[in-house]
Parts: sequence; C-alpha cells; structure tokens
Amino acid sequence: MSPETLAQALQIPLARASLWADPLSAAMALYEIDTPAREAAFLAQCGHECGRFQWLRELWGPTPEQKLYEPFTPKSRALGNTTAGDGFRYRGGGLLGITGRYNFRVMGQKIGFDLEANPDLIVRPDVASLASAQFWADRNFNAYADAGEFLTLSRAINLGNPNSTATPNGIDDREQLWTSCKAALGA
Repeated sequence: MSPETLAQALQIPLARASLWADPLSAAMALYEIDTPAREAAFLAQCGHECGRFQWLRELWGPTPEQKLYEPFTPKSRALGNTTAGDGFRYRGGGLLGITGRYNFRVMGQKIGFDLEANPDLIVRPDVASLASAQFWADRNFNAYADAGEFLTLSRAINLGNPNSTATPNGIDDREQLWTSCKAALGA
C-alpha cells in the first residue's frame, strides 16, 4: 500500500502515512489481512483506536478505570500487572491498545520483541504494526471483515465481546473511517 493510499484511507497527512505504509503493508501481508475488505476493516479499527496514528500509548489520567490496572485488583491480576507502576508501564499501546504486563510479554514473544522488558517499543511503526496484526489474527478478525460484520468487529475490539448489544465507543468515527478505507482500497 502506498503512503498516498494510506493517507486517503485514514484521512491523515501524507508525512504521517509515509511512516506507516511499509510496516503496515508488511504486517498485513504476514497475517493474511490481504483483501480490500480485510485491509479496510483493519485500517479503520487501527485508525480509530490510535487517533489516526497519533497516540500509540493510552492517554493516562489516571482515570478511575486505569487505577484498576495497578496491583492488587481483579483487573490488575487479569492483566498480569504485579508491581506498583505496572498499570502505567503496560498501559494500552500500539494500534489496537495491547494492555497489561502479561499481554505485552505474550505479544512480544509472538512477534519477536521483548515488550515486557521494553514496553515503549510498542510505539515503533514496525512493532506496533506487527503487534496489531498478530492481535487481529489471534482473534480471527478476518472472519468478521470477510462477512462485512463491522459492528460486530467493533464490539469485539472495543468491548471485548462480539456478542454484546452495547454500542462500541466511537462507532461513528469507526464507521466513517471504514467508509473512507473501503473507498481508498476499492473494497
């Protein structure tokens, strides 16, 4: 995918798209995000989740929800956060918001980077692209893209439950990006 196509798809400046086009193309090819429908859905979700490639780490308040990332809460245990400061250190990162010490460890092992020891690597375009495509593949999100089930996909990503009836955060922006991605990619 060219930087021009990515810029058009996500409605971002060409300079920003130029940083991401090659790493995204490589990761998408590696993880079989390889049809216009899959590419459009993937890029739309990634584009929304990271503010069109502006925020590669979760914005930190900490909010009341983010305070639960710190030990020793049920949420922190689920994320594998075991040491004070882990909530911030392993806050959401990458294009789809990988969160928690455990998830950074496992994702890093899968993509060949020690994200547990070096969590800030998640902001690099190559690492963020690989981690997000691996996350996508691990959950078989291509199936939702192939079926055109964008709302279900949005629920799976944002709410963690594709069967939820709740409205995902930012659904209007996600759908607007999906429309622009489909147009740019010919889906």
